[in-house]
Amino acid sequence: MFRYAHTNIIAKDPRKLIGFYKAVLHCRSIGETRDLRGAWVDRLTGLNGAHITGEHLLLPGYGGDCPTLEIFSYDALKESVSAEINRPGIAHLAFEVDDVEETLAQVIRAGGSRVGELVSAAYPNGREATFVYARDPEGNILELQSWKRAEPDAGGRIAAEDNESPG
Repeated sequence: MFRYAHTNIIAKDPRKLIGFYKAVLHCRSIGETRDLRGAWVDRLTGLNGAHITGEHLLLPGYGGDCPTLEIFSYDALKESVSAEINRPGIAHLAFEVDDVEETLAQVIRAGGSRVGELVSAAYPNGREATFVYARDPEGNILELQSWKRAEPDAGGRIAAEDNESPG
């Protein structure tokens, strides 16, 4: 077997962040909480006395038990570096939503923020996408996206830009 299993976020306040992803981004609990410590955890992490707690949340749009968003915390956290959209490494988590503007408003009401501008772009395949980058309450970057068939102009043509999905 070979499949994608989960993405992990280390949180300063895991309960608050778990609540945010459940309420705003429709992730749901699958009853997989963790309270991990011991020699095997120390060997795995390379840390002495590591203690990890948290929960796995099923990502929206999937059944079963995968893939999940694993929101964990350590008793001892390192100083964090602000996430930037162009910093090497994992840049963002993308969620396809029905209404980008409304979901962004929910993100902001729940303690998150907007990163850039909300934009729409026509694609050569006759589809149009709306995107915005945002931050969750702990500063992790999210991409909110929505796709629809592009509307033809008065001449029946569909505008197409040479774009590639940002996600």
